[in-house]
Amino acid sequence: MDDARLIGGGGERAPAPGHGGARLPVGTGPVLVSGAGGFVGRAVVPALQAAGYEVRPVGRREVGDIHRGVDWRPHLEGATAVVHLAARVHVMRETAPDPAAAFREVNLFGAANLATQAREAGVRRFVLMSSIKVLGDRGWKLDPYTEPMPEDPYAVSKIEAELALRDLKGPEMDLVVLRPPLVYGPGVKGNFARLIRLVARGWPLPLASIENERSLIYVENLADAVRHALACRPDTYHPSDGEDLSTPELIRRLAAAMGRPARLLPTPVFALKAAGLLTRRYPEVERLVNSLTVDGAMDGWRPPVALDEGLRRTVASS
Repeated sequence: MDDARLIGGGGERAPAPGHGGARLPVGTGPVLVSGAGGFVGRAVVPALQAAGYEVRPVGRREVGDIHRGVDWRPHLEGATAVVHLAARVHVMRETAPDPAAAFREVNLFGAANLATQAREAGVRRFVLMSSIKVLGDRGWKLDPYTEPMPEDPYAVSKIEAELALRDLKGPEMDLVVLRPPLVYGPGVKGNFARLIRLVARGWPLPLASIENERSLIYVENLADAVRHALACRPDTYHPSDGEDLSTPELIRRLAAAMGRPARLLPTPVFALKAAGLLTRRYPEVERLVNSLTVDGAMDGWRPPVALDEGLRRTVASS
Protein backbone atom coordinates (compact mmCIF):
# COMPACT_ATOMS: atom_id res chain seq x y z
CA MET A 1 0.00 0.00 0.00
CA ASP A 2 1.41 3.38 -1.00
CA ASP A 3 1.43 5.74 1.99
CA ALA A 4 1.86 8.73 -0.36
CA ARG A 5 -1.82 8.44 -1.26
CA LEU A 6 -3.03 8.54 2.33
CA ILE A 7 -4.57 11.54 3.99
CA GLY A 8 -2.31 12.98 6.63
CA GLY A 9 0.75 11.68 4.79
CA GLY A 10 1.02 14.51 2.29
CA GLY A 11 -1.01 12.71 -0.38
CA GLU A 12 -4.25 13.31 -2.22
CA ARG A 13 -7.63 13.33 -0.59
CA ALA A 14 -10.03 10.45 -0.92
CA PRO A 15 -12.18 10.68 -4.03
CA ALA A 16 -15.92 11.08 -3.75
CA PRO A 17 -17.57 7.71 -3.14
CA GLY A 18 -18.92 5.96 -6.20
CA HIS A 19 -22.67 5.82 -6.62
CA GLY A 20 -24.75 3.35 -8.57
CA GLY A 21 -22.31 0.44 -8.36
CA ALA A 22 -23.37 -3.08 -9.21
CA ARG A 23 -24.69 -5.15 -6.32
CA LEU A 24 -22.98 -8.49 -5.80
CA PRO A 25 -24.97 -11.38 -4.33
CA VAL A 26 -23.90 -11.73 -0.69
CA GLY A 27 -25.03 -15.33 -0.49
CA THR A 28 -26.15 -17.32 2.50
CA GLY A 29 -22.81 -18.05 4.15
CA PRO A 30 -21.69 -16.73 7.52
CA VAL A 31 -21.17 -13.02 8.19
CA LEU A 32 -17.97 -12.27 10.09
CA VAL A 33 -18.44 -9.40 12.56
CA SER A 34 -15.20 -7.99 13.95
CA GLY A 35 -15.39 -6.03 17.19
CA ALA A 36 -18.43 -8.09 18.14
CA GLY A 37 -17.95 -7.44 21.86
CA GLY A 38 -17.85 -3.65 21.55
CA PHE A 39 -20.58 -1.07 22.11
CA VAL A 40 -21.88 -1.27 18.53
CA GLY A 41 -21.03 -4.94 18.06
CA ARG A 42 -23.25 -6.00 20.96
CA ALA A 43 -26.20 -4.53 19.06
CA VAL A 44 -25.15 -5.63 15.57
CA VAL A 45 -24.76 -9.35 16.30
CA PRO A 46 -28.34 -9.93 17.58
CA ALA A 47 -29.77 -7.66 14.88
CA LEU A 48 -28.17 -9.77 12.14
CA GLN A 49 -29.17 -13.00 13.84
CA ALA A 50 -32.76 -11.80 14.11
CA ALA A 51 -32.68 -11.04 10.38
CA GLY A 52 -31.73 -14.67 9.66
CA TYR A 53 -27.98 -14.30 9.10
CA GLU A 54 -25.50 -16.83 10.42
CA VAL A 55 -23.18 -14.57 12.39
CA ARG A 56 -19.55 -15.34 13.17
CA PRO A 57 -18.65 -12.91 15.99
CA VAL A 58 -14.94 -12.21 16.39
CA GLY A 59 -13.40 -10.16 19.16
CA ARG A 60 -10.20 -9.85 21.17
CA ARG A 61 -10.60 -13.34 22.59
CA GLU A 62 -10.38 -14.80 19.09
CA VAL A 63 -7.75 -12.57 17.42
CA GLY A 64 -6.25 -10.35 20.12
CA ASP A 65 -5.49 -6.71 19.36
CA ILE A 66 -6.09 -5.58 15.78
CA HIS A 67 -2.96 -4.89 13.71
CA ARG A 68 -1.61 -5.48 10.23
CA GLY A 69 -0.41 -9.00 11.04
CA VAL A 70 -3.62 -10.63 12.31
CA ASP A 71 -4.43 -13.96 10.62
CA TRP A 72 -8.16 -13.84 9.88
CA ARG A 73 -8.20 -16.90 7.63
CA PRO A 74 -9.66 -19.38 10.17
CA HIS A 75 -12.57 -17.00 10.77
CA LEU A 76 -13.12 -16.15 7.10
CA GLU A 77 -13.49 -19.71 5.84
CA GLY A 78 -16.85 -19.95 4.05
CA ALA A 79 -17.86 -16.39 4.97
CA THR A 80 -19.68 -14.38 2.32
CA ALA A 81 -19.67 -11.00 4.07
CA VAL A 82 -17.63 -9.07 6.63
CA VAL A 83 -18.83 -6.31 8.96
CA HIS A 84 -15.72 -4.57 10.28
CA LEU A 85 -16.49 -2.73 13.52
CA ALA A 86 -13.22 -3.23 15.40
CA ALA A 87 -11.31 0.03 15.73
CA ARG A 88 -9.16 2.16 17.95
CA VAL A 89 -11.56 4.90 18.96
CA HIS A 90 -11.15 8.14 20.89
CA VAL A 91 -8.81 7.71 23.85
CA MET A 92 -9.65 9.92 26.84
CA ARG A 93 -6.16 9.59 28.36
CA GLU A 94 -3.75 8.96 25.53
CA THR A 95 -0.67 6.95 26.51
CA ALA A 96 0.68 5.95 23.08
CA PRO A 97 4.01 7.69 22.31
CA ASP A 98 2.81 8.24 18.73
CA PRO A 99 -1.01 8.44 18.71
CA ALA A 100 -1.21 8.87 14.93
CA ALA A 101 0.77 5.68 14.36
CA ALA A 102 -1.31 3.81 16.93
CA PHE A 103 -4.57 4.83 15.23
CA ARG A 104 -3.18 3.97 11.79
CA GLU A 105 -1.97 0.53 12.85
CA VAL A 106 -5.47 -0.51 13.94
CA ASN A 107 -7.85 1.54 11.82
CA LEU A 108 -5.93 1.68 8.53
CA PHE A 109 -3.53 -1.25 8.34
CA GLY A 110 -5.69 -3.55 10.44
CA ALA A 111 -8.71 -2.90 8.23
CA ALA A 112 -6.72 -3.24 5.00
CA ASN A 113 -5.25 -6.53 6.22
CA LEU A 114 -8.72 -7.93 6.95
CA ALA A 115 -10.11 -6.70 3.63
CA THR A 116 -7.22 -8.25 1.70
CA GLN A 117 -7.71 -11.62 3.37
CA ALA A 118 -11.49 -11.35 2.94
CA ARG A 119 -11.16 -10.81 -0.80
CA GLU A 120 -8.77 -13.75 -1.08
CA ALA A 121 -11.25 -15.92 0.86
CA GLY A 122 -14.07 -15.13 -1.57
CA VAL A 123 -16.03 -12.69 0.58
CA ARG A 124 -18.59 -10.88 -1.57
CA ARG A 125 -19.29 -7.80 0.56
CA PHE A 126 -17.26 -5.79 3.06
CA VAL A 127 -19.04 -3.33 5.37
CA LEU A 128 -16.69 -0.80 6.97
CA MET A 129 -17.80 1.17 10.01
CA SER A 130 -16.19 4.57 9.57
CA SER A 131 -17.20 7.86 11.23
CA ILE A 132 -18.71 11.19 10.24
CA LYS A 133 -15.60 12.73 11.82
CA VAL A 134 -13.76 12.08 8.55
CA LEU A 135 -15.64 15.16 7.26
CA GLY A 136 -14.69 17.33 10.23
CA ASP A 137 -16.45 18.35 13.42
CA ARG A 138 -18.95 20.80 11.98
CA GLY A 139 -21.30 21.32 9.05
CA TRP A 140 -24.89 20.94 7.92
CA LYS A 141 -26.44 18.05 5.99
CA LEU A 142 -23.11 16.46 5.20
CA ASP A 143 -23.34 13.90 2.41
CA PRO A 144 -20.89 11.44 0.81
CA TYR A 145 -19.74 14.11 -1.65
CA THR A 146 -18.57 16.45 1.11
CA GLU A 147 -14.78 16.76 0.97
CA PRO A 148 -13.01 14.95 3.83
CA MET A 149 -11.52 17.28 6.46
CA PRO A 150 -10.30 15.04 9.30
CA GLU A 151 -9.17 17.04 12.32
CA ASP A 152 -7.54 14.46 14.58
CA PRO A 153 -5.51 11.24 14.26
CA TYR A 154 -8.60 9.06 14.72
CA ALA A 155 -10.46 10.73 11.85
CA VAL A 156 -7.36 10.72 9.64
CA SER A 157 -6.92 6.97 10.16
CA LYS A 158 -10.57 6.37 9.28
CA ILE A 159 -10.52 8.26 5.97
CA GLU A 160 -7.25 6.55 5.12
CA ALA A 161 -8.96 3.21 5.72
CA GLU A 162 -11.83 4.19 3.42
CA LEU A 163 -9.38 5.08 0.67
CA ALA A 164 -7.37 1.89 1.10
CA LEU A 165 -10.48 -0.29 0.99
CA ARG A 166 -11.76 1.42 -2.15
CA ASP A 167 -8.50 0.32 -3.76
CA LEU A 168 -9.04 -3.25 -2.55
CA LYS A 169 -12.65 -3.70 -3.63
CA GLY A 170 -13.42 -4.85 -7.12
CA PRO A 171 -15.41 -7.35 -9.18
CA GLU A 172 -14.90 -10.00 -6.51
CA MET A 173 -15.88 -7.93 -3.46
CA ASP A 174 -17.90 -4.75 -3.10
CA LEU A 175 -17.76 -2.19 -0.30
CA VAL A 176 -20.29 -0.36 1.86
CA VAL A 177 -19.00 2.41 4.13
CA LEU A 178 -21.11 3.70 7.02
CA ARG A 179 -20.23 7.06 8.59
CA PRO A 180 -22.51 7.44 11.60
CA PRO A 181 -22.73 10.63 13.67
CA LEU A 182 -22.77 10.44 17.48
CA VAL A 183 -23.91 6.95 18.52
CA TYR A 184 -25.84 6.60 21.80
CA GLY A 185 -27.65 3.81 23.59
CA PRO A 186 -27.49 1.64 26.72
CA GLY A 187 -23.90 1.52 27.92
CA VAL A 188 -22.83 4.67 26.10
CA LYS A 189 -19.75 6.32 27.55
CA GLY A 190 -17.90 9.60 27.19
CA ASN A 191 -19.54 13.00 26.99
CA PHE A 192 -23.02 11.61 26.32
CA ALA A 193 -22.91 9.57 29.53
CA ARG A 194 -21.62 12.61 31.40
CA LEU A 195 -24.50 14.71 30.08
CA ILE A 196 -27.00 12.09 31.24
CA ARG A 197 -25.52 12.17 34.74
CA LEU A 198 -25.66 15.96 34.90
CA VAL A 199 -29.29 16.06 33.81
CA ALA A 200 -30.21 13.26 36.24
CA ARG A 201 -28.66 15.18 39.14
CA GLY A 202 -30.63 18.28 38.25
CA TRP A 203 -27.58 20.50 37.86
CA PRO A 204 -28.23 23.83 36.13
CA LEU A 205 -26.45 23.83 32.78
CA PRO A 206 -25.36 27.10 31.11
CA LEU A 207 -26.35 25.92 27.64
CA ALA A 208 -29.71 27.56 26.92
CA SER A 209 -28.27 30.08 24.41
CA ILE A 210 -26.75 27.50 22.07
CA GLU A 211 -28.42 27.49 18.66
CA ASN A 212 -26.99 24.52 16.82
CA GLU A 213 -28.11 21.26 15.25
CA ARG A 214 -26.63 17.80 15.78
CA SER A 215 -27.45 14.46 14.19
CA LEU A 216 -27.50 11.36 16.37
CA ILE A 217 -28.10 7.66 15.86
CA TYR A 218 -29.41 5.18 18.40
CA VAL A 219 -27.19 2.09 18.54
CA GLU A 220 -30.03 -0.26 17.55
CA ASN A 221 -30.78 1.96 14.56
CA LEU A 222 -27.13 1.73 13.57
CA ALA A 223 -27.30 -2.05 13.95
CA ASP A 224 -30.31 -2.10 11.64
CA ALA A 225 -28.40 0.07 9.17
CA VAL A 226 -25.65 -2.56 9.19
CA ARG A 227 -28.26 -5.21 8.42
CA HIS A 228 -29.46 -3.09 5.51
CA ALA A 229 -25.86 -2.57 4.36
CA LEU A 230 -25.54 -6.30 3.67
CA ALA A 231 -28.12 -6.10 0.88
CA CYS A 232 -28.31 -2.48 -0.31
CA ARG A 233 -26.52 -0.78 -3.19
CA PRO A 234 -22.79 -0.54 -2.39
CA ASP A 235 -21.93 3.04 -1.49
CA THR A 236 -21.00 5.39 1.35
CA TYR A 237 -23.85 6.31 3.69
CA HIS A 238 -24.52 8.57 6.69
CA PRO A 239 -27.32 6.85 8.64
CA SER A 240 -28.98 8.79 11.47
CA ASP A 241 -32.13 8.88 13.59
CA GLY A 242 -33.62 11.29 11.05
CA GLU A 243 -34.17 14.10 13.57
CA ASP A 244 -31.57 16.76 14.39
CA LEU A 245 -31.49 18.41 17.81
CA SER A 246 -29.84 21.44 19.32
CA THR A 247 -27.87 20.87 22.50
CA PRO A 248 -30.57 22.54 24.67
CA GLU A 249 -33.28 20.45 22.98
CA LEU A 250 -31.30 17.26 23.55
CA ILE A 251 -31.09 18.14 27.25
CA ARG A 252 -34.85 18.78 27.35
CA ARG A 253 -35.53 15.42 25.68
CA LEU A 254 -33.21 13.62 28.08
CA ALA A 255 -34.85 15.31 31.04
CA ALA A 256 -38.30 14.36 29.75
CA ALA A 257 -37.18 10.75 29.37
CA MET A 258 -36.10 10.80 33.02
CA GLY A 259 -39.23 12.59 34.22
CA ARG A 260 -37.12 15.47 35.50
CA PRO A 261 -37.08 19.20 34.76
CA ALA A 262 -34.47 20.58 32.37
CA ARG A 263 -32.50 23.30 34.13
CA LEU A 264 -30.93 25.49 31.47
CA LEU A 265 -29.31 28.87 31.99
CA PRO A 266 -28.66 31.42 29.21
CA THR A 267 -24.95 32.01 28.69
CA PRO A 268 -23.33 33.63 25.64
CA VAL A 269 -21.57 31.12 23.43
CA PHE A 270 -18.37 33.22 23.45
CA ALA A 271 -18.32 32.89 27.25
CA LEU A 272 -18.65 29.12 27.01
CA LYS A 273 -15.74 29.00 24.57
CA ALA A 274 -13.62 31.23 26.81
CA ALA A 275 -14.34 28.93 29.74
CA GLY A 276 -13.32 25.98 27.60
CA LEU A 277 -9.99 27.60 26.82
CA LEU A 278 -9.35 28.40 30.48
CA THR A 279 -10.19 24.87 31.62
CA ARG A 280 -8.40 23.17 28.70
CA ARG A 281 -11.69 21.60 27.63
CA TYR A 282 -12.21 23.61 24.48
CA PRO A 283 -12.78 20.57 22.19
CA GLU A 284 -15.66 19.44 24.42
CA VAL A 285 -17.18 22.92 24.34
CA GLU A 286 -16.86 23.04 20.56
CA ARG A 287 -18.82 19.80 20.25
CA LEU A 288 -21.55 21.30 22.45
CA VAL A 289 -21.92 24.49 20.44
CA ASN A 290 -21.11 23.50 16.86
CA SER A 291 -23.56 22.06 14.35
CA LEU A 292 -22.98 18.74 12.66
CA THR A 293 -25.82 17.17 10.70
CA VAL A 294 -25.93 14.45 8.05
CA ASP A 295 -28.29 13.74 5.18
CA GLY A 296 -29.28 10.34 6.64
CA ALA A 297 -29.97 8.86 3.18
CA MET A 298 -29.29 5.14 2.81
CA ASP A 299 -30.83 3.48 -0.24
CA GLY A 300 -34.35 3.29 1.15
CA TRP A 301 -33.45 2.55 4.79
CA ARG A 302 -35.45 4.12 7.63
CA PRO A 303 -34.49 4.01 11.34
CA PRO A 304 -36.88 1.63 13.16
CA VAL A 305 -36.58 3.31 16.59
CA ALA A 306 -37.72 6.91 17.09
CA LEU A 307 -35.21 9.27 18.68
CA ASP A 308 -37.25 9.84 21.85
CA GLU A 309 -37.65 6.10 22.35
CA GLY A 310 -33.92 5.64 21.87
CA LEU A 311 -33.25 8.28 24.51
CA ARG A 312 -35.76 6.66 26.86
CA ARG A 313 -34.09 3.27 26.55
CA THR A 314 -30.67 4.85 27.03
CA VAL A 315 -31.48 6.71 30.24
CA ALA A 316 -33.43 3.71 31.59
CA SER A 317 -30.25 1.66 31.47
CA SER A 318 -28.04 4.34 33.06
